[in-house]
Amino acid sequence: VQLQASGGGLVQAGGSLRLSCVASGRTFPMITMGWFRQAPGKEREFVASISWSEDVTRYGDFVKGRFTISRDNAKNTVDLQMNSLKPEDTAVYYCAAGPPFRTTVVATNEVQYWGQGTQVTVSS
Repeated sequence: VQLQASGGGLVQAGGSLRLSCVASGRTFPMITMGWFRQAPGKEREFVASISWSEDVTRYGDFVKGRFTISRDNAKNTVDLQMNSLKPEDTAVYYCAAGPPFRTTVVATNEVQYWGQGTQVTVSS
């Protein structure tokens, strides 16, 4: 599985961005997908995940209803809609693929494939 993320950029606090990840491979509909992020000097942390069946989503505690993860299995894409962005959301965001048929992928050691990362910068 190869992952290509896009959609990052510079936005003012309170603004919105939509990240998108396109996956290669016929197994995408069976794979749990997620987003992680890594700020400078910090460890990579879990942001959101969505199950292969699209019925289970999980979010990091800091999200607090601001982000929404979704997927389109027909297009092999997973998106992250981010609203009410804060300066502390500034980080490189990574698309991630977990094992097949899992409900969630919430830890870095559960990820089998990583995308290349896309920079999100939120100015105050």
